[in-house]
Amino acid sequence: MATWLVDAHCHFDFPVFDGHRDAILAQAEQLGISTLVVPGTCPGNWERIRELTANYRALRYAPGIHPWWLDEVGPDAIDQLEAELNRPAQGRVAIGECGLDWLREDYDGQLELFRAQVTLASRYEYPLLIHSVRTHDEVAALLKREQYRLPALVHGFSGSLQQATRLLDQGLYIGVGGVITHDRARKTRDTIRKLPASALVLETDAPDMPPSGVRKGENTPLNLRRVFESLCELRGEQPEVLAEQLRINAERLFMGRLASEGLHGEGPPV
Repeated sequence: MATWLVDAHCHFDFPVFDGHRDAILAQAEQLGISTLVVPGTCPGNWERIRELTANYRALRYAPGIHPWWLDEVGPDAIDQLEAELNRPAQGRVAIGECGLDWLREDYDGQLELFRAQVTLASRYEYPLLIHSVRTHDEVAALLKREQYRLPALVHGFSGSLQQATRLLDQGLYIGVGGVITHDRARKTRDTIRKLPASALVLETDAPDMPPSGVRKGENTPLNLRRVFESLCELRGEQPEVLAEQLRINAERLFMGRLASEGLHGEGPPV
């Protein structure tokens, strides 16, 4: 029985994919990639990701406010997000991308918006897609203070085993992407190798976070297959067994909302 792969974090709404989405999704089906979750960045792109999800059965979406887009949101941004969450929920599976980035300005502003989105996630019972750059400890501490009890994905994880373990202790999942295909990423590769398979979720972050040999900005969700193969090799696990565990993880992360509307049926087994 084929087990399909889920790309839990892919910016498929970005202009680089304009004119190519049909072809990419057709190829994704042949590669056994069933579902792409498209995170939001700010209120200005929520309608776009919602409409894309309505047009493509393989897509799901997550409205959120990314810490890089703070300059593009107004004081009513959280009210806008709550209004979005009160819209009909077809295809909506999470809140995000939200979080903290130590390399960006206005950390206090980031913290305020992240905390507010954590509150909404708890209220509306949605998991979080979390952006965390050099802030894993801060993210874990905030979630604990806010008594967040739902699943969440720490996407693009590149921290230590100790940090990952702390996040796992709070019920979070670790996003595994193109970084593990780079030999130089020894710390991240070693951490991912040592974590329990039940903690891992695949992602591409396309068009960003490219695997080795792919130029910056040219990543696509088709590279999810390569990430998966690298993960199998890194951990020394059988593809069929690991793929099934990853499927279970994705279903648990998104609290059963992926449903069966993604690609399914004909296609190659893992």
